[in-house]
Amino acid sequence: MDGTELAERLRSLPSVDELLRTEPLRSAAAEAPRGIAVSAARAAIERGRDEIRAGGNGLPSASELARRAADGLERSLRPSLRRVVNATGIVVHTNLGRAPLAQGALKAVEDATGYSNLEYDLERGERGTRHAHVEQLICELTGAEAALAVNNNAAAVMLALAALARGCDVVISRGQLVEIGGSFRVPEILSASGARLVEVGTTNRTRRSDYERAIGAETAALMRVHASNFRTVGFTQEVTIEELGALAREHAKLVIDDLGSGVLEDSAGALADEPSARRSIRAGADVVCFSGDKLLGGPQAGIVAGRTDAVERMRSHPVARAVRIDKLSLAALEATLRIHREPERALRELPVLRMFHAPEHELVERAGGLRDRLRDAIGESAAVEIERASGRVGGGALPLLELEGPVVTVRPRSLPVDALQRSIRAHDPPVIARLHDDALILDPRTMTDAEAGSAAAAVVAALRS
Repeated sequence: MDGTELAERLRSLPSVDELLRTEPLRSAAAEAPRGIAVSAARAAIERGRDEIRAGGNGLPSASELARRAADGLERSLRPSLRRVVNATGIVVHTNLGRAPLAQGALKAVEDATGYSNLEYDLERGERGTRHAHVEQLICELTGAEAALAVNNNAAAVMLALAALARGCDVVISRGQLVEIGGSFRVPEILSASGARLVEVGTTNRTRRSDYERAIGAETAALMRVHASNFRTVGFTQEVTIEELGALAREHAKLVIDDLGSGVLEDSAGALADEPSARRSIRAGADVVCFSGDKLLGGPQAGIVAGRTDAVERMRSHPVARAVRIDKLSLAALEATLRIHREPERALRELPVLRMFHAPEHELVERAGGLRDRLRDAIGESAAVEIERASGRVGGGALPLLELEGPVVTVRPRSLPVDALQRSIRAHDPPVIARLHDDALILDPRTMTDAEAGSAAAAVVAALRS
């Protein structure tokens, strides 16, 4: 194509105003701010120019450019943070926002969106503290003397180290120098806090005597970090929190315990491997830190429970303001903690616990309904079956536990299964599912009946298109 022909083809493209008058962009632009619609039209025209310059034989029509612009306009108006359907079977899915909130927590957030007594003492008619809304509840549920909440558990650990051990030694087992999500590592958090790391023991075996030899005049605390997202098995040994607490008291040192997952009470069965906050407090830990949005089933938060003097030092530290919890998360956390006061109610109302303990008959019924709906709608375009598979707790908790149960498998006959997965992610609402053995896996454990209906609609739409 010579320069004259190229210029002629470029001039033949519609102007922005012409494109704005062409369907379907005209209809889409009617409900959008003009500036955004103009930007979408310009982007579509520029894409057409790029195609012509690249030597394409075809010339994009005005209607095709309008369609592209309308699609771009729709994407620009759509919220980036959206509700999705979690069909993965991973209950506390870090990438999908971790724990879904209970209805009571959602109502509390709604009530807190306007003015509230966030830092106002209604009885005294004067300034109060936001920690007052959850401190007594945390103490009641853990047995601690004092408590506070910050914006996440990493912040809670950072604040504890900065307030209690800055410029001093913190003794920790080598087997607990873990990396948590997002490549954040315990040694780096220690360094950033101003504390000095003293490693003891080996990766697989650490004894009480290792801690004893490391304790010195510069030691501020003994620290335990729960290896939430992995397990070391075989020839292993570790010091219990009770032993660590006794040793710290002998040497007048502090114990900082990072639990991660947020189990409040000692549990039997599947949760038996997760250390509880109450046990740590009972063992003499001065500060216990754990998450609000993992097994606790609440919002993103870091919860600190412990001895009054240690918690007060943290509360008055300058970093405390930088990591303080916001009012909406605080409202959801308070509501979640109130639900935990009644264990049976918690099993009913907290989605994480409900999914975690879902009875077999409930999962079978939901899977059967999903399978039947898909078979009726898509006919022979895919093989739809109920099979057995294992989900996960997720969120770095209980990595060895498999949540076995029924799942619905979809094996499309005329569409690559990865294309089907991409298509349902583009649905409204997006459906997130996993692939295995050339099949799309839809796990009923992490969906409500309504969400299973949305998942079915997404699969049907994808296969019909």
